[in-house]
Amino acid sequence: MFKRGFAWFACALLATALVMPAAYAEEKTGKAKESGPQVDLAPNASSAVLLDADTGTIMYEKNRDQKLPPASITKIMTMLLIMEALDQGRIKLDDKVRTSEYAASMGGSQIFLEPGEEMTVHDMLKGIAMASGNDASVAMAEKIGGTEEGFVKMMNERAKQLGMNNSHFVNVNGLPAENHYTSSYDIALMSRELLKYEEITKYTGLYQDYLRKDSEKPFWLVNTNKLVRFYTGADGLKTGYTSEAKFCLSATARRDNLRVIAVVLGEPNTKTRNAEVTQMFDYAFSQYMSHPIFKTGDTMGTVRVEKGEQSELQLKAKHQYSVLLRKGDGAADIRHELELMPLKAPVAHGQPIGKIIVYKGDQRISEFPIESPAEVNKAGWWKLFKRTSMKLFMAD
Repeated sequence: MFKRGFAWFACALLATALVMPAAYAEEKTGKAKESGPQVDLAPNASSAVLLDADTGTIMYEKNRDQKLPPASITKIMTMLLIMEALDQGRIKLDDKVRTSEYAASMGGSQIFLEPGEEMTVHDMLKGIAMASGNDASVAMAEKIGGTEEGFVKMMNERAKQLGMNNSHFVNVNGLPAENHYTSSYDIALMSRELLKYEEITKYTGLYQDYLRKDSEKPFWLVNTNKLVRFYTGADGLKTGYTSEAKFCLSATARRDNLRVIAVVLGEPNTKTRNAEVTQMFDYAFSQYMSHPIFKTGDTMGTVRVEKGEQSELQLKAKHQYSVLLRKGDGAADIRHELELMPLKAPVAHGQPIGKIIVYKGDQRISEFPIESPAEVNKAGWWKLFKRTSMKLFMAD
């Protein structure tokens, strides 16, 4: 009897010893690993990622770093560089873009541009976002990069800056090419960056429209992403298909303050692709909520610029800043601090100037970089003299 009792006690003690280290480590760090869904949300996809657009938090992943052909999802990077060129003032929406012989020769999905035909940046972007125009993609690449090769170099440089470590682009439209690949996680990264330009969804979220509307031959556009019509809140981003890549999609949807990105690669058909992305969206919106820190356009504060033509910069939120919470978690103890660097002119547009730090109680849970919203040149000596004199006068 004693031996049997001792044996039972020893087994219990051993089991406790095996469990204790993990439980103790979790208690000590105070960080339990985010638990994902209990079922595979995209069982037919070769690779998949579900991501919160504001924070970059991954809610679900499957083979996220596997290098795969992306087909026309490539055009997300093409659109990102177009939006950045617009933001920087290098091009305008009403600029005319001339179609080269080479751009007009593209096969696959196209808006049937003729050699020498001119179309505005606005219409070219519409043709890329909705109809996946390979010809429009090359025409815009030549407009911004001089040549498609020059633009592709820009794409690969931007991919490195975004931390897209499993990507390499060979063309701007995703037509099959050797050594042209990316991963579902990298696609989510560039999709997230593109969505910082909220106006892009005015293109990617349209279900149907026209090009050459007032001409003799108007061209009817129907969005290749049917979810923008059939899923509440869906407004982008880009489909893709080749026989090599199979059916691919980087989709985004927003409900209330929560915007999510769902990426699937290598799906067997359109129906399965859309069904699995829908399942990923449903999971995100049922399990999570977004608590906004700043909404787009909110004034975040001001920062002084020493010896600048402008003495201070007003900081406005270019996009939403928020934290991701599971539904049911309290948001009452969420707070934030704005930490800004001392600035001295000259200051470049987009230069890092500080960060937003978000706390839950005393625990730091997130931070966001802040960039200069404008270029500030160094002020001339006369302007500095007048500014100093004014301060002395006001002090008196």
